[in-house]
Amino acid sequence: MNLLAVWLGKLTLMALRALGRRGNALPGLVVEKVFPSFLARAMARLPEGVVVITGTNGKTTTTKMIATILGERYRVLTNDTGSNFVRGAITATVEHATWSGELPYDVAVFELDEAWAVRFVALVPPRRALLLNVMRDQLDRFGEIDTTAGLLGAVAAATTGHVVLNRDDERVAALAGRTTAQVSYYGVAPELRALFPNDEELYGGPVFMSEHPASAELRGLPAGEQPYITLRFGGADHEVLLRADGPHNAQNAAGAVALALTFGMDTETVLHGLRNVSPAFGRGQSFDIDGRRLVLQLVKNPAGFRQTLRTLDGVTGADAIVVAINDDYADGRDVSWLWDVDFTGLVAPAIGDARRSTSGTRAADMAVRLRYDDVSVDEVEPDLEKAVRSAVEAVPEGGHVVVFSTYTAMWALHAILLRIGQAA
Repeated sequence: MNLLAVWLGKLTLMALRALGRRGNALPGLVVEKVFPSFLARAMARLPEGVVVITGTNGKTTTTKMIATILGERYRVLTNDTGSNFVRGAITATVEHATWSGELPYDVAVFELDEAWAVRFVALVPPRRALLLNVMRDQLDRFGEIDTTAGLLGAVAAATTGHVVLNRDDERVAALAGRTTAQVSYYGVAPELRALFPNDEELYGGPVFMSEHPASAELRGLPAGEQPYITLRFGGADHEVLLRADGPHNAQNAAGAVALALTFGMDTETVLHGLRNVSPAFGRGQSFDIDGRRLVLQLVKNPAGFRQTLRTLDGVTGADAIVVAINDDYADGRDVSWLWDVDFTGLVAPAIGDARRSTSGTRAADMAVRLRYDDVSVDEVEPDLEKAVRSAVEAVPEGGHVVVFSTYTAMWALHAILLRIGQAA
């Protein structure tokens, strides 16, 4: 590995951190410009090669699940900051390399944005890939979803060893024909399919039932006082207590297990790793603020928002709900996608008399959208910190606050929550 590239990246990262910036992308960009072959050379040294995880929803959490499970057996390099461009993978590589230029890892597990995944695999053909789903998201970048499916197809075509596909997404399952690698599938049981709509089903199409066998299948969700999910793999059902809330994360767990099985890992090792997975950055993270529990949930497209709203069913006595919507470039400038989300669940009996507020640069627009679903809004406060403090102050000690936020709002909120509270 190029020692000068490692030093350049590390020094750039140190300078950014000294200035109080995250520095998750710029060091990688600098190294990429000066040493364009660095990433390919570094990844070639890993005994188990590279795993790529991509798709519209679930990349960050699924990547963390896979990295944690594989960590039971291997030394895993991953871009756990959520910087899912090529430069993010390079930054993670130089950050975790030694100053002598060594990369003491067995395998790299990288989540990659759908478009950037194509650029990545052109540089580094992955040994394994997990392709999650194709949903309408950031139409200003991707256009229609067939374009996104084509991007995932390029990843499948570049993968040399094993591709794991979501059998319940027709566009993803069809990518088996685009690869010469070995193919396996994950999915959910037929009785659960309607709870996990693909894009057509989200807008009223018939529920698609796949005939592909799944190496890992989600067969049961938490219900009532039973907090476990049920996963079938290795010929048996297994109950797992996930620390990442929500049915969408249960589906992600099936994908993570299916990918781990391609390494030949035994059942107990997989289960032990899965039980140790903590929520990924901003995806169900909990914070303690003045004796109140606040949960931060990322939302970024209609399908993801609908699934994430269902986590409210598992939050005992949600006393306050904040919806924080920004429209910066990383969020997508067009927020019309909010009209494709069903918010009627925010007036369900399980929510009761919870306080509801909106925040972020599009706080007013979000309040209008909620009113069209007969959801009353108690406060419209664009300032994120003020909105959070008001929500916390309005609930009793021991109460729960849930914040749904878009990407840039999530980063700002995370910094605020660490300053005024502590991670739980």
